[in-house]
Amino acid sequence: MSHFSQIKTQIRNLTSLQSALSDLGMDWKSGPRDVRGYRGQTQAAEVVIEQDNGYDVGFAWNGHEYELVADLQFWKLDHSVDRFLSKVTQRYAYHTIVNESAQKGFQLSEQQKNEDGSIRLVLQRWSA
Repeated sequence: MSHFSQIKTQIRNLTSLQSALSDLGMDWKSGPRDVRGYRGQTQAAEVVIEQDNGYDVGFAWNGHEYELVADLQFWKLDHSVDRFLSKVTQRYAYHTIVNESAQKGFQLSEQQKNEDGSIRLVLQRWSA
């Protein structure tokens, strides 16, 4: 029986996910790679974060989105699972907005981090 947990996300763009993890200072490896779990079990993932304890955290494509894959019994990242996913999701949204806006001709002109942790972005587009 597998010890791995799969946690659904709304993450669909691999490049934005990788940028988000880099923003958070995570040392991630690009896949496909194996996420290591209990008693040598593995599961394939497109992004893997190796932990010092020999067990990994990964993001695997399920056909619709990237799920967080890990043996939660051996979770050793600095934040809880919920807090980690919240931080990743916020940075993912930031990169998705900036990248999608740039494709439509907008530029990021102002960025402000608020006391509550939210980020305010001002985008602009010049037309001729």
